[in-house]
Amino acid sequence: MARLTQADLVELNTTFESRTPQELIVWARDVFESRLAALSAMQRAGTVVCHMLHSMKVPIPVLFVDTGVLYQETLDTRDRVIREYGLEVVTLMPKLTMEEQTKQLGVLYLSTEGQAQCCHMRKNEPLLTVKGKYDALIGSLRRSDGGQREKCPILAVDPEMNCLRINPLVNFSDDELRAYVKNHNVIVNPLHFQGFSTIGCNRCTTPVLPNEPKRAGRWRHLGPWSVYCGINPTDLNRDTSTAIELSQDVIDRILGRKTDFVI
Repeated sequence: MARLTQADLVELNTTFESRTPQELIVWARDVFESRLAALSAMQRAGTVVCHMLHSMKVPIPVLFVDTGVLYQETLDTRDRVIREYGLEVVTLMPKLTMEEQTKQLGVLYLSTEGQAQCCHMRKNEPLLTVKGKYDALIGSLRRSDGGQREKCPILAVDPEMNCLRINPLVNFSDDELRAYVKNHNVIVNPLHFQGFSTIGCNRCTTPVLPNEPKRAGRWRHLGPWSVYCGINPTDLNRDTSTAIELSQDVIDRILGRKTDFVI
């Protein structure tokens, strides 16, 4: 296996800034083939990615983490994506139900430390069950979401999953996202029309006021210290020395080069 660091991706990320989301998805399909999946929480940007995969006829699975405490509207949105877009949506779930977890560990999400543990157990750990199956995951992060995502790269290494994260919508503005949804009649989670700018678990996500930041509804009861769950590594870490291990062939395809093994 060979190492790929975030620093190795600087030049490619710069080149990709001018690419459309569709061009980035085609690149990902060509490079990773069957070792590629998408990740969607069935929020607006995530269903836009699902629509693109459907319209472009890119037959890759969509990973969906059901924490066991999602709003019914989110589960219904997942089911519509399966039914109307014909995508293979793989639902991943935590080992423990919320009732079992609470019985063992108490109500974790009432403290910042507990929230991090709860999110890892109910979001990261289910995703880690498919670690090693995919070399790349297509996500739906956008810089216009603000906060830590303002400088989100198009390509980012994910050490915990040991894969590359690809964010084709990273340069999509709010207006562009709304226009795409309207022009293509994209499936939208109904909670977005009920004051939710971002949607997570029913225990920790609330609607936001028009003058509040987009993520103000996440863990509102914990104050401004908890705004990310950690399932997206770029929300927490921008260390350019961070690395993953992939086959040399895959890294060469990513970077568009050939390695000479002549001794």
